Amino acid sequence: MSDDRYINVAMAQIAPVWLNQTKTIDKILAAISEAADKGSQLVTFGEALLPGYPFWLEPTGGAVFNSAKQKQIQSLYLQQGVNIERGDLDAICQLAGQRNIQVILGTAERASDRGGHSIYCSLVYISQQGQILHVHRKLMPTYEERLTWSPGDGHGLQTHALGNFTVGALNCWENWMPLPRAALYAQGEDLHVAIWPGGLHNTQDITRFIAKEGRSYVMSVSSLMRPADFPVDTPYLDEILLDSPEYFANGGSCIAAPTGEWLIEPQVGDEAVYCARLDHNLVYEERHNFDPVGHYSRPDVTQLIVNRERQTTAKFIG
Repeated sequence: MSDDRYINVAMAQIAPVWLNQTKTIDKILAAISEAADKGSQLVTFGEALLPGYPFWLEPTGGAVFNSAKQKQIQSLYLQQGVNIERGDLDAICQLAGQRNIQVILGTAERASDRGGHSIYCSLVYISQQGQILHVHRKLMPTYEERLTWSPGDGHGLQTHALGNFTVGALNCWENWMPLPRAALYAQGEDLHVAIWPGGLHNTQDITRFIAKEGRSYVMSVSSLMRPADFPVDTPYLDEILLDSPEYFANGGSCIAAPTGEWLIEPQVGDEAVYCARLDHNLVYEERHNFDPVGHYSRPDVTQLIVNRERQTTAKFIG
């Protein structure tokens, strides 16, 4: 058996420098380097970490229509959002290539192919050679997120190889959607990465459930967000922090094995890079009695159709 049987992975549970793209990228680069120094071949980050999750929506009345306040904050979010085409992720890609490490990063993306003035909650998958392999835009923003994020498409329902493993990833509550999970299982996924804005309440149950359902390793990686993590020049900061909790996001990053047992139990409250070594043989063993898209499937009875075309409002010919 080759050394590809084992891979080393890392979860970077960090807080953004909220709505500051440049300073948050600096923290991401430091975490990538730390993960690489620890021998990791993959490092993962939380949902919309770059430049931050839209924590302002609930405390500032985000649903008020045509609000000058909401326009101001959304304008800042757009200006600090990630535009891949202009090179916003170039430094991250370059470091991934230099350190020979895959990166899965949650971003608030300004998508040029959709005009560049709306935000998509996008998961970016970067190869060990520093190439962007795919960008997955969250299919359905959750509840108040729809006030700032646009719905994505199926283009990013893809998997990639890492050693003997096949890696796939979804954003936050997409992980509760059975059909997107099935789309990844069908491509041979045996390491599932679930990225979250943060919160033990998000990760403690579903991580082990997906591991048992898919007979796969599952990494749930979260961000942190504490009141002190908001820059002092944040618009409407007093309103955002009024009656604020101890944590807006308390982490909860964790890893479950294909048996459903914890490799790393949910980690709450601390910024850190957590590492684990995964053994692909355990996937083979657990697929013996259940393989959701193999011997324990009935495609003659139920079958999934997935549209992976990137959606756009205009197609230009000539």
